[in-house]
Amino acid sequence: MTVDRVLPTPEAHDLLDLVRELAAKEVAPRAAADEAAGRFPRDLFTLLGSSGLLGLPYPEEYGGAGQPYEVYLQVVEELAGAWLAVGLGVSVHTLSCFPVSAYGDAAQRAELLPSLIGGELLGAYCLSEPQSGSDAAALSTRAVPDADGYRVDGVKAWITHGGVADFYTLMARTSGDGPRGVSCFHVPAGLEGLSFGTPERKMGMRSSPTAQVRFDGVRLPLHGSLIGSEGDGFRIALAALDGGRLGIAACAVGVAQAAFDVASAYARERRQFGVRLVDHQGVAFMLADMATSIAAARALYLEAARLRDAGRPYGTKAAMAKLLASDMCMKVTTDAVQVLGGYGYVEDFPVERHMREAKVLQIVEGTNQIQRLVIGRTIAKDDRS
Repeated sequence: MTVDRVLPTPEAHDLLDLVRELAAKEVAPRAAADEAAGRFPRDLFTLLGSSGLLGLPYPEEYGGAGQPYEVYLQVVEELAGAWLAVGLGVSVHTLSCFPVSAYGDAAQRAELLPSLIGGELLGAYCLSEPQSGSDAAALSTRAVPDADGYRVDGVKAWITHGGVADFYTLMARTSGDGPRGVSCFHVPAGLEGLSFGTPERKMGMRSSPTAQVRFDGVRLPLHGSLIGSEGDGFRIALAALDGGRLGIAACAVGVAQAAFDVASAYARERRQFGVRLVDHQGVAFMLADMATSIAAARALYLEAARLRDAGRPYGTKAAMAKLLASDMCMKVTTDAVQVLGGYGYVEDFPVERHMREAKVLQIVEGTNQIQRLVIGRTIAKDDRS
């Protein structure tokens, strides 16, 4: 089903048309085989980069496309619907570039940002650790300052693009305990002492490597590697995650839409008891609920994106969008499998892959329990009657 989108400019419509064409011709046909083989589609990210799709929300003066988040997220949705590993990969790359764009000084933006968003490089975001996932402020990786810069020691875990990225945005402890002792760093790949664990064996997204990133005496130069000031890292991380959560919401809507499209087409073609499956009220009602919940989740993430584009606070709305969209995606993909019955449980149709992929979206960029905590704290602070 083609989604009827309202976009702010004719150029944005042309951009979405380009993305749909790329997704249909280059991305979707690769998904099943590469997922089964666990092959990372780096060539597709190179293609997206050459098409200008890896720097969409960043300033044109640095080589970005200057697109509002409202448009960028709909690009992510289209890509995720074709193949989640690609859509989520674009979201992670965008997240990894954010600290330099938003908190880097003028020299860092001029030196680093054009290459980060220019399309040839791919980023990874290093916040979580083996013992500190949701409790990110408890991270223990250390960046010890000395006369020549910083020495980094520690292990990051569950890192998307771990081992294949060209740069890593790192949150590490520079002093004290708790969030005020965390700083943010830009780490190019290939530095001595930087190594990677064996990619995790996952339920879904098997073509997207998720691995530990290990720092064993990695030396970072004094100038250019620290983003913002020492102690700014946790604030930077939270700001980055607000945008990243919208990326996950868009991915969830894309996967759910793809599963719905398969289920609804199947229900229109399959006949049971002499009529089409869709003409049975039980199935029709299930599809109606699926379509409605997808539309609601899309509307919520777009509302949050418009707040961001307007420069207004959007963190709570981003948490709501991520929560609603990923829970919705899990239910819609499960229902899509049910609509297809036995065919939904085998790899002949993609809905079993969509269902496996959906689960991770309830976990990454802050579990949905953390999203509820964020939303609940906002409600607790609101003293309006």
